[in-house]
Amino acid sequence: MVKVGSSSLTTSAGGLDADRVDALVHVLARAREGGVKDIVLVSSGAIAAGLAPLGLPRRPRDLASQQAAASVGQGLLVARYTASFARHGVRVGQVLLTSDDTSRRAHYRNAFRTLDQLLAMGALPVVNENDTVATDEIRFGDNDRLAALVAHLVRADLLVLLSDVDGLYDGDPSSPGTSRIPEVTGPRDMDGVSIGSAGRAGVGTGGMVTKVEAARIAAAAGIPVVLTSAARAAEALAGRPTGTYFHRTGRRSRGRLLWLAHASAPRGSLTLDDGAVQAVVDRRTSLLPAGIAAVEGEFTAGDPVELRDMQGHAVARGLVNFDAKEIPRLLGRTTYELARELGPAYEREVVHRDDLVLLDR
Repeated sequence: MVKVGSSSLTTSAGGLDADRVDALVHVLARAREGGVKDIVLVSSGAIAAGLAPLGLPRRPRDLASQQAAASVGQGLLVARYTASFARHGVRVGQVLLTSDDTSRRAHYRNAFRTLDQLLAMGALPVVNENDTVATDEIRFGDNDRLAALVAHLVRADLLVLLSDVDGLYDGDPSSPGTSRIPEVTGPRDMDGVSIGSAGRAGVGTGGMVTKVEAARIAAAAGIPVVLTSAARAAEALAGRPTGTYFHRTGRRSRGRLLWLAHASAPRGSLTLDDGAVQAVVDRRTSLLPAGIAAVEGEFTAGDPVELRDMQGHAVARGLVNFDAKEIPRLLGRTTYELARELGPAYEREVVHRDDLVLLDR
């Protein structure tokens, strides 16, 4: 799994840099020839590529203009990848995702099947956030996090995050006395490390903060991560020491729950009484109506919601089985009672345990 940022693909003016794209494609094609059979590329650059054609001097702040730039730039980006990979005999397939596509059960399965089939047919998937239609509520926010989640989705053996910096430094890389951190074995290795926030090109949304967060997500899901510069991509894919290597800190978990924890934006919240918190957190049970004390927000069945304790702390996140307007009349009542009064459709969990993930408390 390889992720490349806007600053590694574009000029400072915002247009695509053909030489940079071709250089990256050459490295990926050579890696396939050298034995790395399956590669998935998460590529930023759509919005940045659309700036110059639309006469925009810089990345716009408003969502509508960003979507317009992405609409123009995504076609240019994929066309460039298609032409460049074709010179190496590699076919590419475009996959555009929003977090809403991947936190819901059916959509998650569809995303997996599409990527799995592309790889089985020898194509190289080029993944990006669907910026042309994504709203603030269903955006991943940055492609670093998207890459970590897609890496988990496709069961990647390695995630390579390419930046305009050759690794994680213990301070500003341009400042004297700072040094690159070659390995991160766990959160304690990050103590005292000052992380910058923006790339030098100024055309992307990420920075070192989002890359470290993406590395943390992937490592906790059992996927090692290499963070290095695009110029050293070949070294990373060949397994040679380069950049910063993040060791696994956890094991692979059930696929969709990682998306639910890191890619979904809660549309509302349910407040649980103490007994329900204990049942959900300690016994890992489903959430029943009897344990709900209050409901907030506007959501429909299938939306992600936060589950909070009586002090307002979020303890879990899950996909709710009822609309927000239905829940008030369910509060504190047993499923047997509800089924007898309202019908068998109400004899079910508000949040099933298979659609629920616990959060760090």
